[in-house]
Amino acid sequence: MASLADYIEQYLRKLVDQAVDGKVEFQRCELAERFGCVPSQISYVLETRFTRERGYLVESRRGGGGYVRIVRLTLGSHEHLLRMVAEEIGDGIGQEASEHYIVRLMEEGVITEREGRMMKAAIDRNTLRVPLPQRDHIRASIMRAMILAILSYRG
Repeated sequence: MASLADYIEQYLRKLVDQAVDGKVEFQRCELAERFGCVPSQISYVLETRFTRERGYLVESRRGGGGYVRIVRLTLGSHEHLLRMVAEEIGDGIGQEASEHYIVRLMEEGVITEREGRMMKAAIDRNTLRVPLPQRDHIRASIMRAMILAILSYRG
């Protein structure tokens, strides 16, 4: 059974997907009223489901005239992807964040579902049986190597 957070996420994703410019603006309290919840539930969904790893930028301004803006980030070019890898993955990355990047790469058509499954298997905590924080450092190195290999293969 889907949770309220799932329904809010689906609704917001649909709005962003339907937006011509890939961005949507709304007021947190109006959305909370629509779903019969408190504004903090909307904030929770935004903070956990609309992250950079998942391909979104969330801007907000609180207060009476406040708003929330969700912008869908597109990968655009290989150069942009390389920057993302270098800047956002960094020296260490957790499994959840890695998996979000992999899903995003699949959604953008950069990798296939099969490649995504192989990447997830390679960075899984059960595969990388080393203690933290070394595991996150190894995972980051593996992620960078796999993404660079895919980029060099695809031209």
